Amino acid sequence: MNEPSATPTVERVDARNRYEILVDGRRAGFTEYRDRGSQRVFFHTEIDDAFAGQGLASQLVRQALTDVRETGMRIVPVCPYVAKYLTKHDDFTDITDPVTSEVKQWLKGQLG
Repeated sequence: MNEPSATPTVERVDARNRYEILVDGRRAGFTEYRDRGSQRVFFHTEIDDAFAGQGLASQLVRQALTDVRETGMRIVPVCPYVAKYLTKHDDFTDITDPVTSEVKQWLKGQLG
């Protein structure tokens, strides 16, 4: 398993509708979202192969979901990784909304 050489940092990049995790100033991965009213709909999470096996996806999603809570929004986990994370971490249950066909249709329209 690769060991990270520096403490990863997570930044919300509103212009790109995503949170990015950086290691030594390099983007190691991201989780993408679209806002739907008071909901932040997460639809894709990706970690670069060069950073695999370091637990970065978990750190990224935890900090992204914490930010959602702090902004007063709710989570909709369309992204399979975010959904899986939420099944193992119930501290976000109170701000998680179900993925419905309506949300999926709306997201499809947003993404083209």
